[in-house]
Amino acid sequence: MSNHLLSVQDLNIFFKSDKNLTPIHAVRDLSFSIDQGEMLGVVGESGSGKSITNLAIMGLLPETAIVSAKEFVFNKNALLELKDTTWQKIRGGEISMIFQDPMSALNPFLSVEFQMIETIKAHKGLSKKEARELSLDLLDQVGIASPKERLSSFPFELSGGMAQRVMIAMAISSDPKLLIADEPTTALDVTIQKQILTLLKSLQNKKNMSIILVTHDLGVIGEFSEKVQVMYAGEVVEAGKTEEIINAPQHPYTSALLNSRPGAVIRKAKTILPSISGIVPSFNQRPQGCQFHPRCNFTQSDCINQKISLLNGCRCIHPLTNGVNL
Repeated sequence: MSNHLLSVQDLNIFFKSDKNLTPIHAVRDLSFSIDQGEMLGVVGESGSGKSITNLAIMGLLPETAIVSAKEFVFNKNALLELKDTTWQKIRGGEISMIFQDPMSALNPFLSVEFQMIETIKAHKGLSKKEARELSLDLLDQVGIASPKERLSSFPFELSGGMAQRVMIAMAISSDPKLLIADEPTTALDVTIQKQILTLLKSLQNKKNMSIILVTHDLGVIGEFSEKVQVMYAGEVVEAGKTEEIINAPQHPYTSALLNSRPGAVIRKAKTILPSISGIVPSFNQRPQGCQFHPRCNFTQSDCINQKISLLNGCRCIHPLTNGVNL
């Protein structure tokens, strides 16, 4: 068993379906690790398997899911072998998650105070008075002005940025070892996005907390995380140190994501922004060979006819060198 806080080797996730005789293979042979106090950035388009992987870590996949792995260990706990009672202690306690939309994650009929106090009491065993005092302190930590006033508010009375800060306060209330931030700034404007991400980074440093940061934006990953893994169609296509991958991507998909950012490529005024043609294939309509080959500008015949393995951090048999396909 490894010494990493979270170690995942050959994780496979299938889903049973009435429409298919065989289970749909959603996530395939996924391997990664994260150490205490480290931030791992996970990037990829919708449908790449990012959120499914996080739900597997949280033990929140539906009963139709079939999960297998050579190693799936968090803090020396084999996650696939846990009983429900152990899961209840770990989920929300040692592992917390911030969801994409705080307005749907918070119960609109319950006050912020009730939801925070119940969360704290469940995982820290404090009295109601102690939990309320901790709630006020947490709201202050995440930069909410007038925490007493906001504590008595209902979610619909909060702005998107403020609701997300409440979610972060709830997520860190149990001092988790691992925080999963699943696209935590998707519903927020650009100014608030920067504030939330800076807040997460400061909390990581202050609490020596590990974070899995999921986003569509490689620019965000480049600024905030030490390691990155790029996912496509349920597979990791490139992984390694963030700085190295941002500066010299080897996989055409990683390069295409970087080039799709506004300002990444010099272009004439009023010309179309660079984009990746096509869409991510659905889990039950996977192409043969390289999963990216139908959308890749560098596809060759051998990309289509064989399974591509992850070698030296890149799942490509014709990797790029300085942005050029050899």
